Amino acid sequence: MRSPPTKDNADRAVPEGFLEWMEDKGMICGWAPQVEVLAHKAIGGFVSHCGWNSILESLWFGVPILTWPIYAEQQLNAFMMVREFGIAVELRLDYRNGCDDLVMADEIERGITQLMKRDSEVYKKVQEMKEKARKSVLSGGSSFISTGRLIEDMVLQNVNAMYHCEITK
Repeated sequence: MRSPPTKDNADRAVPEGFLEWMEDKGMICGWAPQVEVLAHKAIGGFVSHCGWNSILESLWFGVPILTWPIYAEQQLNAFMMVREFGIAVELRLDYRNGCDDLVMADEIERGITQLMKRDSEVYKKVQEMKEKARKSVLSGGSSFISTGRLIEDMVLQNVNAMYHCEITK
């Protein structure tokens, strides 16, 4: 939800009695510290719009994604995650092709049930990606090396620009 329901709009936002039922079981909030939530050991899955940052954060912590793209590149990201890489579970991939914005409870239940299976290929692949992501930032890892090269290139370009300015004076 974009923002939590209030007493004024709860009847339009959630089923009758839902807020009372949720009182001791969970919470609805408009914004949450996503990285801290994904890092928590109790998190077993993540229903995501499939923005790139959300995907990276989820993989970093080894949390499988249930895809629910909304707009822009999210649909392509969701497709790649589910169909190409096998590291996400499909809730929705196509938000435009005559699909309703309404997602039924049985669809969400089916997706979450599949997402939570610890013996699934998706879960195993997500754990492999977690390890690869963490190794990439260690000394000698691909991201570590690429970042070092970027810094070297920027420093070299700055030195060359300063040298060029001195020569042309």
